[in-house]
Amino acid sequence: MTVHRITLGKYEFAITEAGRGTPVLLLHGFPDSARLWRHQIPALVAAGHRVIAPDQRGFGASDKPQEVAAYALPEVLADALAVLDHFGLERVRLVSHDWGAAVGWALAAWHPERVERHVALSVGHLSSLWQAGIAQRRLAWYMLLFMRQGLAEDILMRQDWQFFRDLWQHHPEMDTWLADLARPGALTAALNWYRANVDVETWTEDGWVMPRVQVPTLGVWSSGDIYLTETQMVGSQAWMDAAWHYARVEGATHWLMLDRPAHVTRLILDFFAA
Repeated sequence: MTVHRITLGKYEFAITEAGRGTPVLLLHGFPDSARLWRHQIPALVAAGHRVIAPDQRGFGASDKPQEVAAYALPEVLADALAVLDHFGLERVRLVSHDWGAAVGWALAAWHPERVERHVALSVGHLSSLWQAGIAQRRLAWYMLLFMRQGLAEDILMRQDWQFFRDLWQHHPEMDTWLADLARPGALTAALNWYRANVDVETWTEDGWVMPRVQVPTLGVWSSGDIYLTETQMVGSQAWMDAAWHYARVEGATHWLMLDRPAHVTRLILDFFAA
């Protein structure tokens, strides 16, 4: 694997590249980096794929602008398109998770010509997520805390990050990610993904409106995910104009690619080969 330092627009990104063959773009979410995919990358390479896995803006070794507006969905979607253009990739297979899945769904919905197939982990089509009902809203209560700039950072870091540890207790590599978030500006940058896209002042009656998707998609949800309901994932089918497939992973947490790496990798490879 090679980690490139590449300037795209105003910011510098760390982008992992490995293998040759059919290109695959991997998009991680909060609070992770491209390291999240380390179990999947070797298997994808062995199966004949060229893997491109950026640290998305605000995470890992990529730049961390402190302005909330820098993390609005159109901005981070533009990053994904810039990555594809930089590597000369007209069309890719796509695997996405968490906030990376929000970007992945946006890429598939607004730029279907750039995506051959999409595997969305944990997060469904954003319109389905918005319409998933009160059960999903209850699970997402912490997003309201994240809106409080400064106060949220203080609460999350108190007593050696105890609130953060309690909130994300199922992350299998907590200490690794806390060390990453403890760097200057890192926590604010990560929280700004929520502030730019979830702020209640920007809500409309229709919520997150996204086009129907014309890219064959596999949605994968894990039964131990305490942040997202199964409803928001399976409801994505109503927003598909292409083949829709669904897989449920039993007993895995929100970070299913770390909990069940072999199983998740097999789901991805089987879908790509179908």
